[in-house]
Order: sequence, then C-alpha cells, then structure tokens
Amino acid sequence: MASPYKRILLKLSGEALIGTEKFGIHMPTLNSIARAVKSSLALGVEISIVIGGGNIFRGLKASAQGMDRATADYMGMLGTIMNGMAMQDALEKHGVPTRLMSALELRAVSETYIRRRAERHLQKGRVIIFGGGTGNPFFTTDTTAALRAAEMQAEIVMKGTKVNGVYDKDPALHADATMFDELTYLDVLNRGLNVMDATAISLCQDNSLPILVFNMTDPENIVRVIKGEKMGTMVR
Repeated sequence: MASPYKRILLKLSGEALIGTEKFGIHMPTLNSIARAVKSSLALGVEISIVIGGGNIFRGLKASAQGMDRATADYMGMLGTIMNGMAMQDALEKHGVPTRLMSALELRAVSETYIRRRAERHLQKGRVIIFGGGTGNPFFTTDTTAALRAAEMQAEIVMKGTKVNGVYDKDPALHADATMFDELTYLDVLNRGLNVMDATAISLCQDNSLPILVFNMTDPENIVRVIKGEKMGTMVR
C-alpha cells in the first residue's frame, strides 16, 4: 500500500524518546521509532524529522527558574542535537540513509543546515533530522517543524504525542474530555488548544500546511498515519 503523501515532516517531542525512563533516551523506544520510519520509507514517502529536547533540557523551564532565557534556549537546542544524533545512529543501524542537519554550526557532529542541500538529501531518499531548532532563541521546536516543513514543501506536519489527538481539555485530568476529529487553525488559536504554539500554527496557516496530531505511544502508528489511515486530529 502506497502512501497518499510524497513528502512529510514528522515532529516528535523529546519526551517521546523517554519510553519507560524518567528522562534521557530509552533505547528500545528509539529503535522502535527507527523501525517504523524505515517501514514508512518503503511506502515511497520522503521523510524529515524534528525532535524536541525536553527529555534532556527544557529552556523555558530553566528560564522560569531564573536562567537567562536566551542561554536556556540555546542549551535546549543542544539537547535537540543530542536527540538527533541518537536518532541518526538508530536509523543507520537499521540501514536507513540519514543526515543530521543543524541550524547551529557543529560541523564535528552534523551538517550545517542549507535548504537546497536538504532538498537534495530528500530527493536521494535520505531521512533528514533537523536539529538545533531555528538557530534562534525564543522559538520552539514546534515552530521549527512548521518552518522546515514549509521550506521543504512538505505536504503535512505529523505531530506524535502521548494522547490520541486534540481534546477540548486535558484527558489526563478530565474523564469527560472530548477529542476533535478535525479543527481549523483559527479554532486552535481562538480556543487556546494545546496543539502547537501560536507562532507554529500561524506559520502553518500562512503556508496551508495541515497538521495531524496522533498518538505515537505505539511507534507503529507512524506507519499507519503515513499510509493515510484515519487517526488523530487534523488541523487545516
């Protein structure tokens, strides 16, 4: 079964790599994600990935505790590169050609991000992992995902979470929380729903980029959504 998509961007939170641990990277979870990405490539889709760094360091939390916000954000960007290196290693161990590209210049461990070079990697069937955020403090990895998806002309941003989709309230706290099948960008912004930050949503809206929020507690769901199976909440 082929995918209805030609090119997608997969957004993973750093917490998606924790698995059963309290912080850091759970190797079995990382390998499960790598296997799912490899299976997805077989569907004929080009894949790029943005991973957060919250499993290692969260800049906003450190800033709230008194650290300079810019310094804290740069530390968070380094966390995303560490996660990107781990994901690259896991993918390559499964035979997937991969490039780690960073918005921060760290030539010893990654390529510096150049849009045209990234485009060429995708055309050659390589999975790109975008690390280092946008290269600027005060922007989240959600915004990075929206920006890179627009630059790469991806057809959709797929955001993996710990819940089944977008709810009207936190399903972990409210048993009567209702999940949405579909939302508009304005619905998300006006209702303050926890999909992505406002900058990321606005960027997707400006570029007509749909966002699919799905549960990736089971990494095989990555394959299912890329196949086009109905799952999660679509924002468009």
